[in-house]
Amino acid sequence: MAEQLTRLWVGIDAGKAHHWLAAVDETGATIWSKKVSNDESAILTALDEILALADRVHWAVDIAGTASALFLALLAAHGQQAVYVPGRTVNRMSGSYRGEAKTDARDAYVIADTARLRRDFTSIRVPAQLAADLALLTAHRTDLITDRVRMLNRLRDVLTGIFPALERAFDYSDHKGALILLTRHQTPAAIRRHGQARLTAWLRGRNVRNPDAVAATALQVARTQHVTLPGQDVAAGIAADIATQILALDDRLKHIDQQIRQTFRTHPQAHIIESLPGMGPILGAEFIVAAGDLSTYADAGHLASAAGLVPVSRDSGRRTGNLHRPKRYSRRLRRVFYLSAQSSIIREGPNRDYYLKKRAEGCKHVQAVIALARRRVDVLWALLRDGRPFTLHPPVAQAA
Repeated sequence: MAEQLTRLWVGIDAGKAHHWLAAVDETGATIWSKKVSNDESAILTALDEILALADRVHWAVDIAGTASALFLALLAAHGQQAVYVPGRTVNRMSGSYRGEAKTDARDAYVIADTARLRRDFTSIRVPAQLAADLALLTAHRTDLITDRVRMLNRLRDVLTGIFPALERAFDYSDHKGALILLTRHQTPAAIRRHGQARLTAWLRGRNVRNPDAVAATALQVARTQHVTLPGQDVAAGIAADIATQILALDDRLKHIDQQIRQTFRTHPQAHIIESLPGMGPILGAEFIVAAGDLSTYADAGHLASAAGLVPVSRDSGRRTGNLHRPKRYSRRLRRVFYLSAQSSIIREGPNRDYYLKKRAEGCKHVQAVIALARRRVDVLWALLRDGRPFTLHPPVAQAA
């Protein structure tokens, strides 16, 4: 029995209120299986029991997020490290075991046994304080942007029901003056009653850019509608309330962007990341969060593969050279490189030249941007490796 317990593999089926832990030996037999509350004292008790069973313990978890944050932090404090087993892999592996039951204990066992059979899972590293701060800030910013999009769609829907001409007149997603206008004037009759001069003065008093143009556009569309629709007064109040919330949300986004910018620029390699054209502080912060510890990637190709920028082959029989987009990759990391590549082609330079070269070869816009993003991975990797910022002209190679 002592020889069998030289090594153990522990699968963690993570949850918000509790986790289920299952430990298997080298033969795949269950040695320890128990439900553990997501509490520090309960987790420490389970760690002591498991670590006492074997000389070496391998940990695997199916969720690398907030649900397992406390468990992973306690593992790191005990000098242990876990690997991430994707939920899709667990689901597929479950079909190869006997029975059709779906329980936490079974999932934990599948996670443990899968980690025993495979050695290619990604290790989970507890992020440093800076990376953890950026992860929280960028996630909060994403939530705020999602709320803003939802409120803009609701605003457009309400305006379409009472004043469709005004809804079409402005791009409310990028026009602060139009939102300020809606906080007080939402109906054709109200806009006509105030007139051009009073409306312009009211907008100018609230520091609206080009108040004359905003007032003229609103008055022009107000003259095209004279009918009063059912529920107009209530809808007007709802539109004013939504416009006020969007303006307040814009102020919150400016504050969070400034906070992300200040936190990101405390990173020792922030100036290198930000020097790459198209890579600002927001995308730079998301890159640090999505990429994690760069030492886990052997080279630039592994980083590009993690971002889904390297095609995978699907050959069978006589079919060779059949390349497809991968299914398992970091969506967030791919988004960072794609958006930064798309931003870099706005201005003249090597990025735009490479994009136009790919378009001339017959690539569509998305294909050309992805090709550029793949090339930029190599550039960013070399910059971070050498510790130097991006320059239009590469440094001159010197003889050893």
